[in-house]
Amino acid sequence: MPMTMWRPTLNNLDGAEHQRLSAAVGDTLARADQKRLRETSEAAALALIESWGPDGTADLVSQFTRRLPPLVFTTLLDLPDEDGPKLLGLIMNVVDSGADSHRASVELFGLLGELVRRRREHPGEDLVSWLLGHSAGLSDEEAVHNLLVFLVAGNETCVNWIGNAVRLLLVDRRFRGSLTGGRATVADALEEVLWRDPPIQNFPGRWATSDTVLGGQYISRGDMLVLGIAGANDDPAVHGPNDLSGNRAHLAWSAGRHVCPAKDPARLIVETAIETLLHCLPDLQLAVPAHELEWRPSPWSRALASLPVLYSAFAPPRPTDPVPFPSAGSAGSADPAPADPAPAASAPVTPERTAWTPQPQPGSAPTDSTPPEPTSSPRTGSSALSDLRRRLSSLVGWWSGR
Repeated sequence: MPMTMWRPTLNNLDGAEHQRLSAAVGDTLARADQKRLRETSEAAALALIESWGPDGTADLVSQFTRRLPPLVFTTLLDLPDEDGPKLLGLIMNVVDSGADSHRASVELFGLLGELVRRRREHPGEDLVSWLLGHSAGLSDEEAVHNLLVFLVAGNETCVNWIGNAVRLLLVDRRFRGSLTGGRATVADALEEVLWRDPPIQNFPGRWATSDTVLGGQYISRGDMLVLGIAGANDDPAVHGPNDLSGNRAHLAWSAGRHVCPAKDPARLIVETAIETLLHCLPDLQLAVPAHELEWRPSPWSRALASLPVLYSAFAPPRPTDPVPFPSAGSAGSADPAPADPAPAASAPVTPERTAWTPQPQPGSAPTDSTPPEPTSSPRTGSSALSDLRRRLSSLVGWWSGR
């Protein structure tokens, strides 16, 4: 029910009301600074990678893909740091449509409701304040519901898109060869992932307004329709054997009036995450045979339950002055007083390699090719960027229990 119920959102409305809400959400997202968003995504990716330690093993789902978007969203929404892990858990419970889905939906609605009340009283430079200040004049209830849709759809899309892209990179020699051989950019490769493994495989909640026939099937007025995005995109009658890299004619973002307004920010977050991951760990490979990978049992999301990987062990660079962890006031919990402070995230560097080299695993991709350098141009440092990287590094350390 939390995924299929009617809500006063741009998803569930048409006509003038849809245009009003769609304009509010679209204009709000357009105000997000693209350079800042890329820097935030890169800093979050670096902080996560550096937190893994030097043993050369990681689960990319639990230690990277699930954590990166919430780190970015807590910054965009100016949420308290401790709300990141909580937000992620609630969103996953809602989307998995399991026994905890309703409870998670109520709790998530309450968390966003409190955030909207705070921003209504004390607006700032963040997405929630911009949405509330839009000329469309959203009520608090409309703001909460549309924020919920934005967070659920945005988080799941980014988390699953990153994971599905890395999986294809590790199990598909042609896909990896196109990217590492320079025949496709990261952006092109990500479009192919949307064809083959779209992060949202089914989309709920559209109702027929009259009796009709569609695709040879009788549909009655009032029937709920589930849109099979993955089935549509993977139909060989649509694309045949053609190369899909760079082709944006898929339905992963929907189309027409209801096209997703967050596709550009999502592309930027995911592209930056993949570029940073490949730059830091060019010899990444699967730690288990490909056929042993398991998918989350969600009717909506196309998402891996885990993605264990191997890479050459490295020693993350340490800052000269250790960065203090957030206090109880900034982290929302008791001062952890760690013995080994987390390093400040820095600009991408080639990690210091050790003599250990992982052995090829069954079903894994070859490791003798190195991905191209990131396509983004170098950026100069600033005090604001340094503060952002310190905050994200500290949050990652706190989140990891260090």
